[in-house]
Amino acid sequence: MQATNIRVRFAPSPTGGLHLGGVRTVLFNYLFAKKHKGTFVLRIEDTDQTRFVEGAEQYILDCLNWCGLLPDEGPHVGGPYAPYRQSERKANYRSYAEQLVAQGHAYYAFDTPEELDKWRKDVPNFQYGQAYRAQLRNSTSLAAEEVAQLLASGVPHVIRIKMPTNETVHFTDMIRGEVSFDTNLVDDKVLLKADGMPTYHLAVVVDDYLMKISHAFRGEEWLPSAPVHLLVWEYLGWKADMPQWAHLPLILKPDGNGKLSKRDGDRLGFPVFAMNWKDPNSEELTPGFRELGFLPEAFLNLLALLGWNDGTDQELFSLTELIEKFDFSRVSHAGAKFDFEKAKWYNAEWVKRLDKTRLAEEVHRFLAKPEIANDAYFKRILELVKERLVLLSDFWPQASFFFTEPTSIDIDSVKPKWSAEKGAFFTNLIHQFSQSNSWDSVALEELFKTQAEQAGLKVGELMLPFRIMLVGGKFGPAVFDIAATIGKEKTLQRIQHALPLFAN
Repeated sequence: MQATNIRVRFAPSPTGGLHLGGVRTVLFNYLFAKKHKGTFVLRIEDTDQTRFVEGAEQYILDCLNWCGLLPDEGPHVGGPYAPYRQSERKANYRSYAEQLVAQGHAYYAFDTPEELDKWRKDVPNFQYGQAYRAQLRNSTSLAAEEVAQLLASGVPHVIRIKMPTNETVHFTDMIRGEVSFDTNLVDDKVLLKADGMPTYHLAVVVDDYLMKISHAFRGEEWLPSAPVHLLVWEYLGWKADMPQWAHLPLILKPDGNGKLSKRDGDRLGFPVFAMNWKDPNSEELTPGFRELGFLPEAFLNLLALLGWNDGTDQELFSLTELIEKFDFSRVSHAGAKFDFEKAKWYNAEWVKRLDKTRLAEEVHRFLAKPEIANDAYFKRILELVKERLVLLSDFWPQASFFFTEPTSIDIDSVKPKWSAEKGAFFTNLIHQFSQSNSWDSVALEELFKTQAEQAGLKVGELMLPFRIMLVGGKFGPAVFDIAATIGKEKTLQRIQHALPLFAN
């Protein structure tokens, strides 16, 4: 179907943290909608009440807000096709399931969980379908009178699709091209559960139709379910209105061996969720990219290039640029390996690109000393150290010495090459600095070099001790910028404090 009114949807289940693969699905939906002046819909698929987790829906919304991928329609903004929670649409689904039964495309199944467990135990790779359908308790194997009696008695039952025999169903995927399925290999999926709630297989079709979704983008793992959905669209008489589908490639483990999971992140030491997720039942906290110190711009940028590129060598894209350049013809059908080092590179580059005010706001959330005001001094320091920030959380480790005395001095890096001449140089430097009327980095560097030349010492051999005196270690921005920023008094104090330590 070539739709003129582009409508796409992200339809998560509120069952826990939002995996970065889920955010990429959101992103690709959002980019496609915005590029084509369409509508991005958020639909909460909460029909499986056994997996529902309190707080998960709000968490999903918070993640989308952090990423700046705001839905045009959804449970918290409304819209013309409300409600947008499937649990609130329960009354819609049974009539469609019953319609399929009446047409002979679905049937009632009365098997108990215990009976099905026995089948699974006795039959390897058991599937409820054409091979065993006639031997099970359902309306295709029971007499019509018995079925009517079971229904009238309120015996618990589900409604299953009746997969046809010896048919091939196919569709054109926007990424993979022509895809076909042998119906003999597909089991009879449950469409309506015993509690009256639809399964994904029914609800996704009914809601996509009723909400006039034009394009449906979802993960590759949903490909095996496609023949069921194709047939439901056809059997309900809606095939002409079926969305165009695209099944997105998997995000793979760093070694490329399988889909990236939360367990992989735990094992390898990086997050796989967009934001911190605390399970309300187990109290387990799973880390997220946001709290680790990622910018949303970097997070979206790295996700966009997991399975897509614009055909050039460009790697840094703003959301505006992504909207302009995104095209499904450039999405790969092959899985994309996740590289955490590359992810951090994106973040470091975006830290450099962000404007001063915005960067100051983002970094301020990560300050170990929250009482430090977001003022001119803070912004000046941020400008000095931002080239050294990979994560926003790196600010305090990289800049704490601007605010407080170093808690330790790396004496071991200085003592092997320390000499009485160097001690005399720094003793004299204290005097020269104290007499100086100019306290900017250029004047300080000039005075430092002049004193080194007069003492017959190499500037390069004096710079490391000077840095360690001020910083405590072998890191930080240009050392004369540090001295100029912390001021004369603190500079002199730190030299005086460190000198005896080097001499001992």
